[in-house]
Amino acid sequence: MADVSSVIDSYLSALWLEKGLSNNSLSAYRRDLCAFEKWLLEQGRDLLTADAVAVQSYLAYRYETKASPRSVSRALSCLRGFYGHQVREGKLEENPVATVSSPKLGRPLPKTLTEADVESLLEAAADDDALAVRDRTMLELLYATGLRVSELTGLTLNQINLRQGIVRVMGKGGRERLVPMGEEALEWLRRFIGGARSDLLAGRQSDSLFPSTRGNAMTRQTFWHRIKHWANVAGIEKPLSPHTLRHAFATHLLNRGADLRVVQLLLGHRDLSTTQIYTHIAQSRMKELHTEHHPRG
Repeated sequence: MADVSSVIDSYLSALWLEKGLSNNSLSAYRRDLCAFEKWLLEQGRDLLTADAVAVQSYLAYRYETKASPRSVSRALSCLRGFYGHQVREGKLEENPVATVSSPKLGRPLPKTLTEADVESLLEAAADDDALAVRDRTMLELLYATGLRVSELTGLTLNQINLRQGIVRVMGKGGRERLVPMGEEALEWLRRFIGGARSDLLAGRQSDSLFPSTRGNAMTRQTFWHRIKHWANVAGIEKPLSPHTLRHAFATHLLNRGADLRVVQLLLGHRDLSTTQIYTHIAQSRMKELHTEHHPRG
């Protein structure tokens, strides 16, 4: 019998080659597969001997341990892809997940910020020291472009064109897109590159656009902590993450009449259906405004 770890490694390698998934996505796939394998071992089975009954029993177990429908659905999707790959590779004759139905999901609206919230967050980073200027520039650029946090922290100097006002982004699956930055973000970038960035590097060499105090590229976790810091300064009590500003970017564009397909291109979504979630936020906001301001609301 094949070693299960090597089978998982082989599948993840194939995923990386076929879809260009990020390390975070591949790690999530590995966690789901290893969790299922651990449960199977307790039942005297393993990944390559599991059948549809075992899969359904595992999903029931996940529900019993209070896993959310979305978490169960993600695990099932992972297993469906894994077993489909094993069938294509000739290691299994049939996919044991093929007849298992996905749980029905509600579609939660992404948490977002009002335009006033964003303004308060940006204005909070008003200090003149190098760290504050870097953080303000990152926040301005994130809100101006809707980049994913990994795209933002991974930016290099040669991806920025200050003359044309364009950032060249390498998104999921290695797909490249060009995103306009807007005058405010451009002005902060010029200020940061012209002074604070050199102060942070202190003579060290780095291609990273936004270096840490050690001269390395900033991590996603560090930037998350920086956002929380400035949110506290601004007195914003809503849950915040770098992704919240991406949601705000899309929602505020749609609220102001932007075309949905343009927003799709700016966000780097492969499918329009992924972008359509933001239309629900815009509609929800319009209903709130109608209720608040219309005489018969």
